Amino acid sequence: MSKENIRQYAIDIGADVVGFAAVADYHSPLSPAPQEIMPGVQSLVVTGYRENHGAVESPNKRISMTSRMGGMELSMKNNYLIARYIEKEFQAKAAPIAVSYPLNFGGEGKGLIGDISMRHAAHAAGLGVFGRHNLIINPLYGTRMIYTVILTDLPLTSDPSITEDLCTDCGLCVEACPANALEDEGKTAQMRCLKNSQPYGIGGTLKYLNSFISASPEEQKSLLKEPVFLELYQAGFIGFQYNCWQCMAVCPVGIEG
Repeated sequence: MSKENIRQYAIDIGADVVGFAAVADYHSPLSPAPQEIMPGVQSLVVTGYRENHGAVESPNKRISMTSRMGGMELSMKNNYLIARYIEKEFQAKAAPIAVSYPLNFGGEGKGLIGDISMRHAAHAAGLGVFGRHNLIINPLYGTRMIYTVILTDLPLTSDPSITEDLCTDCGLCVEACPANALEDEGKTAQMRCLKNSQPYGIGGTLKYLNSFISASPEEQKSLLKEPVFLELYQAGFIGFQYNCWQCMAVCPVGIEG
């Protein structure tokens, strides 16, 4: 009953979908082994939260990001609560994993590799299949989802895998990607994607700082009035800002969810 108790608790506090994966069924080609994060881990509890359709489709990307931030904050709070619930109710250890940041910027991936691959965890937990855009497609909510994970030493069996190929192979995500990051099937060109989707991330910050350092005092005063500086300032306290949602917005699967 432990799985269904945890599932119902997570749904009651706001998760849209919940799945479980035995650690042996989780495989990520790049992320570290879960045992490196939590020795003795036996299972992954994976929760999913749907994006708001109106926000994903909005031409105003501040609106899209506002919705994403709400989903991230809810998932982070719920991860903490679910971990507490597992430890209290089942006398097991649990560790919540963030949906995005904090990230490891000191490792070889330089922030590109999460401690747990949420996509591969969702796949292992029977919550969806990979689409042409390399995102997870959920049977109910399609692509417009974010996922997060709790590690636990509570032994839980994996939920059944989804065997249906939910991707329609329409190619809309490939055509709509402004960075041409999906040209090679089964691979996302991460740096192309990031330069377009996160213009005020690390790359944009370094570019601005280099321009500022090499500028004259008068030019520096002018640079501090540029919109790019204000965007970087804003990103400094709200976190990574995404400016592109095209692969989610054009995917036709599950948009009625």
